[in-house]
Parts: sequence; C-alpha cells; structure tokens
Amino acid sequence: MKRNTIQRALVLKAVNHLRSHATAEEVYDAVVRDHPHISKGTVYRNLNQLAEDGEIQKLEMPDGPDCFDHRLHRHYHAKCSQCGRVFDVDMDYMTDLVRLVKDAHGFAIDGHNLVFTGVCPACQQATRPVLPG
Repeated sequence: MKRNTIQRALVLKAVNHLRSHATAEEVYDAVVRDHPHISKGTVYRNLNQLAEDGEIQKLEMPDGPDCFDHRLHRHYHAKCSQCGRVFDVDMDYMTDLVRLVKDAHGFAIDGHNLVFTGVCPACQQATRPVLPG
C-alpha cells in the first residue's frame, strides 16, 4: 500500500509549480524554502516514488542530472548545450519508431526517450555579436 505523506504532496506540488523539467536539487530548493526541516533524501525518495507511480515523469538526461516533468503524456525534449535547460519539443510522439528498431534488431522494445541537443533561443541571443549602429 502506497502512503500519501505530507512530504510526498509537497514534492508533487513543487514539481507541478516549477513546470520547468526541474532537477531533484531544484525541487529540493523549492520545498525547503517553505519547509526547512525536510531532508534532501526525503525529497529524492519521493521524486523517485512519484515517478514510479506515474504521477510525474523522470527524464534521464545525458551528461547531466535527471529531470522531473509534470507533463505525463509521451513527448520529446531538447536540452540546451550551453545553459543546460530542458524544453518540450512540439512534435508528435513517434510510436512506429519502436517497430522499426524492433524489426531491425530483434529487441522487445516497449518505448523510447529521445533528447535533442542544441542551443536555446536565449543562449543564441546572448552569443550574437552586437553590431555598432
């Protein structure tokens, strides 16, 4: 039986409020502001349990900490190679991609998680040279 603890509710509320593909550290920082006695371990355990229970998504990020997403439907993400922020990608989830890999290699694949990399608009803007006017 799963327990609905106050700590679990606080962690879920923080993920839903941040709405930014937050890392566990960012969720902890958000929770501890109002509840200074909560431990980092409690936040981390509850994040993982919420993900296991399907209440949030855990995104394993290449070359960085895992992120937690409040959006539950299957979708893709892009990670900025300069600032590290993670964004939703506006495109349909490709369910037939699994079939193609299964046919080519014989795996019993049941899903996929793609993370595109590039430079976000804010970082692009920050690196543009200012032309004398």
